[in-house]
Amino acid sequence: MSEIKDINLYKSGNDKIDWVASYMPVLNLIKADFEKNKPFAGLRISMSIHLEAKTAYLAKTLRAGGAEVFVTGCNPLSTQDDVAAALAHDGFEVNAVHGIDMEGYEKHLEKTLSFCPHLIIDDGGDFINLLHGKCREYGKNLIGGCEETTTGIHRLKSREARGELDYVMINVNDADCKHLFDNRYGTGQSTLDGIMNTTNLMIAGKTVVVAGYGWCGKGFAMRAKGMGAVVIVTEIDPVKALEATMDGFLVMPMEKAAPLGDLFVTLTGCRDVIRREHLEVMKDGVLLANSGHFDVEIDKIALASMAKRSWERKPNIMGYELNDGRILNLLAEGRLVNLAAGNGHPAEIMDMSFAIQARGLEYLAKNGKNMEKKLYSVPREIDISVAKEKLKAGNIAIDTLSKEQEKYLNA
Repeated sequence: MSEIKDINLYKSGNDKIDWVASYMPVLNLIKADFEKNKPFAGLRISMSIHLEAKTAYLAKTLRAGGAEVFVTGCNPLSTQDDVAAALAHDGFEVNAVHGIDMEGYEKHLEKTLSFCPHLIIDDGGDFINLLHGKCREYGKNLIGGCEETTTGIHRLKSREARGELDYVMINVNDADCKHLFDNRYGTGQSTLDGIMNTTNLMIAGKTVVVAGYGWCGKGFAMRAKGMGAVVIVTEIDPVKALEATMDGFLVMPMEKAAPLGDLFVTLTGCRDVIRREHLEVMKDGVLLANSGHFDVEIDKIALASMAKRSWERKPNIMGYELNDGRILNLLAEGRLVNLAAGNGHPAEIMDMSFAIQARGLEYLAKNGKNMEKKLYSVPREIDISVAKEKLKAGNIAIDTLSKEQEKYLNA
């Protein structure tokens, strides 16, 4: 039985799902294909992913392929209770409640795995960690799964390097039709959207400090610059730092950037990116936000210990007043600001990411039992097919090679 906030919220959840479905043409094509061919007939799929409208439409697409689908979130603050209610009302097993504590969150993860799925979708690696630990018995039927995020891929690669990966997993994050668009354009727009709607403040004229210049950092820095911000990038990778410099951004260590920034956004996937020594020298009124993954990039414990008082200044903004009267503002509890204080990536972007997920699971359903237990890239033909369908949906035509050109290039 589902554990959600209120089943009576389902109507507004259905409206959200219907809206995004209108702007996800590639997933619509896949859904029609799945309805016809039933690639998941007799299989159970468990999903741990940000539970909002686009995710719900992915769940419906997988069910159209014959699967029994079980859904939970991957971050308590990104769960939308009306969308969870809509799925539950439609017959899905859903275990997710917005704002639930970490104990309740983990229980929902465990319950969603307790159905002993054949396939999983993971976002950040929580499912995989449980399946290698206290929930190992729930992996007895597991053919394999797909991982959505950079953070989850880092964890999988580390596990694989230690010889401790016991399941077949597909690296969805590094597919071109995922990270080049989702991480860059999706994160860039949705992060600014979450910050602007929450604060109702200007971006133009502010000094914005971007921690991390991976695809997410690149996308956010580009959008912030486009809106008139002065952008500073902090990095640990010399190649990425050089790239940021040549893209026209200032590059410096966080200790140098800390006194200069008006808005700080972490997009690293690491922890303790903004620490006590940085917080101590920040301006009065700064905004602190995370768009990486877990809520460990900004040291919230240090921030709370430094404050003589803290209070909710408005929804999704906690003010921390320091002894000298400065106020530092933390957005969305340091969780993913684009989801916890926004609606996540645009539907057109998630159309591609979730098309990769759907085709990746289809590939595993067909081939996973014969694959070695390790981390795989998305097959190139899946990436190309998604790109072609997305171009077709936008009425965009491209050139093709002639036989003579192919012969020349392959000589």
